[in-house]
Amino acid sequence: MKAFEVSELSLWYGNYRALHDISIDIPRNNVTALIGPSGCGKSTFLKTLNRMQDLCKTVRIEGEVLFEGEDIYDPKADVNKIRKDVGMVFQKANPFPMSIYDNVAYGPRIHGTRAKKELDQIVEESLRRAALWEEAKDRLGKSALGLSGGQQQRLCIARALAVKPKVLLLDESTSALDPISTGQIEELVGTLKKDYTVIMVTHNMQQAVRVSDYAAFFLLGDLIESAPTEKLFGNPERPETADYVHGLFG
Repeated sequence: MKAFEVSELSLWYGNYRALHDISIDIPRNNVTALIGPSGCGKSTFLKTLNRMQDLCKTVRIEGEVLFEGEDIYDPKADVNKIRKDVGMVFQKANPFPMSIYDNVAYGPRIHGTRAKKELDQIVEESLRRAALWEEAKDRLGKSALGLSGGQQQRLCIARALAVKPKVLLLDESTSALDPISTGQIEELVGTLKKDYTVIMVTHNMQQAVRVSDYAAFFLLGDLIESAPTEKLFGNPERPETADYVHGLFG
């Protein structure tokens, strides 16, 4: 089953063309890693999957992005529903300046959940899924800003999971973390794919190999190659891919 079907997707920031005719199918309930050097378009592509680039008025998009068979760029598409179904966690942890509990409950409240018993259940379940419950259960009323960097990133994942998305987008979500916190996030990603589709941008080739089922290599706004991770790293079809995964540039 496919989570996304992307066809001939191009994106411009003003006169600058950041993506060139990208076509790719992204399978459901797998981890797909987007790899490539800095500035190659992978984070830009990630943001197109939940219309984050709508926040920039100079953006122009052509092509088609189907999510579960529906075009998310159709003028009639429900953007709020898209962003609920397709959650995103950014490179730098960005907890809200409020309690741990209120961070996780924020999304459900926005979408109409008010009953405390239901919110309590959502908060606990989301923190458990993000492997943070045992560390946070006795300090739910304390500021989220008091958590460590790795804990804050897992809190941001819990916050995204609280609205029950179908897809989780991770934009270099471990790049600012220490090795122990990075390992915790990687282990978490491996468990989440049972229930979610995970699409992650990473500069860490070893991480892509450890965590992902599929990988896509971007270069200068082009999608050069996509394949199961084992094939893309072990037997790539394109010489540019081989040079990159073997560390000859990037």
